[in-house]
Amino acid sequence: MEQEQIESVAFKIIMHSGEARTIIHEAFQEMKDGEFESSSNKLNQAKDALLLAHKAQTKLLQRYSSGEEIKIDIIMVHAQDHLMNTMTLRDIALEMLTLHKKTQKLIK
Repeated sequence: MEQEQIESVAFKIIMHSGEARTIIHEAFQEMKDGEFESSSNKLNQAKDALLLAHKAQTKLLQRYSSGEEIKIDIIMVHAQDHLMNTMTLRDIALEMLTLHKKTQKLIK
């Protein structure tokens, strides 16, 4: 696989996971404001963006598993790191949404 193609995949992963990260931070703010339905919708939007990043990653992994040589450089390492951190951040946000909802019920 040509280096330009690998870099293109890396930038797609970064772009989509970056979009998801921004949406997740918006969801955190909405949680703090008690806007739970909107926050949940944002987390679903983030999931959609992460799926796009994951699809780009999967295509690359499929080519690699088929025996194609894939030369990985620092931009791909960064892309993978960005994706995994954003996926983890979304998981944490889902847990926090549950906690915010429970706290709100206790306060009322």
